[in-house]
Amino acid sequence: QVQFVESGGGLVQAGGSLRLSCAASGSTFSIIHIGWYRQAPGKQRDLVALVDSGGTASYADSVKGRFTISRDNARNTVYLQMNSLTPEDTAVYLCNRLVYRSGTYYPLNSWGQGTQVTVSS
Repeated sequence: QVQFVESGGGLVQAGGSLRLSCAASGSTFSIIHIGWYRQAPGKQRDLVALVDSGGTASYADSVKGRFTISRDNARNTVYLQMNSLTPEDTAVYLCNRLVYRSGTYYPLNSWGQGTQVTVSS
């Protein structure tokens, strides 16, 4: 099973930027789909960006045009560049391996600790 460690979160002012990293263990990294999720207090966990094994990225409407997901297979790492941050982006951000079934992506592994992103107004 692939394991993930998220990092790069912090406190930033509205309009600022952060770059999150998702470092994975295991030799199958290059052939798996990876997604970034976020969960704010009292809210469900939402998929905000994913990159498939071929490098194609997809985004939730709420972050489209502001966030960029990328992967470096040589480093077993997926990045999430977040620009033009707003207080609504405040959440714990987590990454996970995805499986594609019946037109939908689902998280496959257990969840890690995530990394906290706090955006002040």
